[in-house]
Amino acid sequence: MPARSRTAARTKSRRPDTSALESAVVVPSPSAKRFFGRGIPGEEVAKLNGKLIVVEGADGSGRSTQISRLVQWLEGTGHATLQVGLKRSTLVSEELEQAQHGNILSRTTLSLFYATDFADQMENAILPALRAGFMVLADRYIYTLMARDLVRGMDEAWLKNLYGIALVPDAVFYLDVRPEQLVQRVFAKNQALDYWESGMDLGLSRDMFDSFLKYQALMRDSFRRLQKTYAFSIVDGERPASEVSDELKEKIEAVLEGR
Repeated sequence: MPARSRTAARTKSRRPDTSALESAVVVPSPSAKRFFGRGIPGEEVAKLNGKLIVVEGADGSGRSTQISRLVQWLEGTGHATLQVGLKRSTLVSEELEQAQHGNILSRTTLSLFYATDFADQMENAILPALRAGFMVLADRYIYTLMARDLVRGMDEAWLKNLYGIALVPDAVFYLDVRPEQLVQRVFAKNQALDYWESGMDLGLSRDMFDSFLKYQALMRDSFRRLQKTYAFSIVDGERPASEVSDELKEKIEAVLEGR
């Protein structure tokens, strides 16, 4: 059984069998679990009694703050929780972190690194927790990975096939914040911009600040494009954190009640 924190099972992932994500609008069902594609071989979705809640958004959008508040709220009401997120796999997270430091990864290599990280967590952390009835809170999911790859010119059909292993979440919230607000928040927190989160590999600008604004604008457009297909909730992330929390709690309560 998974722990309450970010611990994932330390077994190596099997190579998942992938297939295309559905092209139609996907609206998460409050009662029935299913994968976007063929999913993880042998997994019985009927036994996944927990809930998968996803919070998406750029760095500086307030994801970490909101997930922390949701965990405190859910555990305070008696729900066991597990947190997952990008680059937290026990299989490749360290290697991915090291590879990114060189700033020389090709778009395909970067995409496959993240897909491996995701697949390992899906099989060895997310699904076991859901079988045990946990509330799984994901600090970003396949939507961020797809948005990044689409901005970098990756083939959409290939991406849909790659992430056919993903379970359709019970709820997805995208914290929408304008690039001009994001850059102020990131500077206030880190006093620096990240190479990859600024899209410097795309050659948008030699100036990292300018590249950040352009890249995050492209990412925002990409998320809105994905929202038309996957029908996730867009939440105004520029409001006070307490207002955002209240909205998320209200919508998650609806999920828990099967509405």
